[in-house]
Amino acid sequence: MSEFKGKLHETVVKFPCTDIWNDSCAQDDLDYAIERGAVGATTNPVIVKDVLKREMPLWAPRIKELCVEMDDATEDDIAWELIEEIAAQRSKLLLPAFEKFEGKKGRLSIQTNAKNYRNAKKMADQAIHFNTLGPNMQVKMATSKAGIEAFEEATYHGVSINATISFTVAQAVAVAEAVERGLKRREAEGLPTENMSPVCTIMIGRVDDYLKYIVKQTGVEVDPEYLEWAGIAVFKEAYRIYKERGYRTRLLTAAYRNINHWAEFIGGDCCMTITHQWQEKINASDVVVEERMSKPVDQKIIDTLLEKFDDFKKAYCEDALKVEDFEKYGAFILTLNGFLAGYDELCGIIRGFMNPTPYAD
Repeated sequence: MSEFKGKLHETVVKFPCTDIWNDSCAQDDLDYAIERGAVGATTNPVIVKDVLKREMPLWAPRIKELCVEMDDATEDDIAWELIEEIAAQRSKLLLPAFEKFEGKKGRLSIQTNAKNYRNAKKMADQAIHFNTLGPNMQVKMATSKAGIEAFEEATYHGVSINATISFTVAQAVAVAEAVERGLKRREAEGLPTENMSPVCTIMIGRVDDYLKYIVKQTGVEVDPEYLEWAGIAVFKEAYRIYKERGYRTRLLTAAYRNINHWAEFIGGDCCMTITHQWQEKINASDVVVEERMSKPVDQKIIDTLLEKFDDFKKAYCEDALKVEDFEKYGAFILTLNGFLAGYDELCGIIRGFMNPTPYAD
């Protein structure tokens, strides 16, 4: 019998610098992940919507109570109250890790309102508020032009940020620089920073998705296998830069589409947020758990993608995308719209409780 509870448990035991997060706050999924060494979790309105569908018997009574208690509230107000309550409750499951690692691990990531991606003050204010929901909050904000400003301000106020809707080396570098500014402002005033744990997400699977979308729209010819390496290449390039410059922000992988989205980062000083579905696939695989973070992506693949796709160049090359263009990048637009649509669905669920259909079963 193996001493490990699957490949992910083996990963974190053999490589303690490589952290696994559960890409959900669903109770069953989080229990499964923590048992196998996960030290973080993530949520957003889309995830909360999915959790409600799975756990409706648990949350329906509370939603009904909120509709009565908050008698002058909009569906948005109730949705955000529910998001906060779920995050605060589920963050408690990670407190043992948070205390063991003195704030560096064991956090639950909660996302600010994606509608505010153009407003730095609204994002920072909501982040600062979320940080009061529990001792181990990590706050996600969109990596837009305004988001970069918000990351610095929230960091200055002691928030451990998580940059999301991020796909490019340029975004990752801008995030790290903003966090450094915020940390240095705190340190200049004698405020603590040693227990903070900022991260920057690169949605590697959505990098791949976006290039596949371009292929479908334009008909550009490329080996399909190469498209499975685009996000990995971007992440490894950002990781190289982070290590060279000594940024205190850590990188985080998200949006898994193939098993290499785990295997290629084993041994890295980074985090991986993985859905329950992909955790099960990885744990059941026969992939050898060995260090691969230092193994470069085949240069032929990178060169081909750079030649074929201007949007890959924007993702891979640090100076190819300006801060003011972050929110104009195609993957940003597609992902943001998806997040907003999911948020609308969540509000629709709340609306159903506020205004139930007459005579419905």
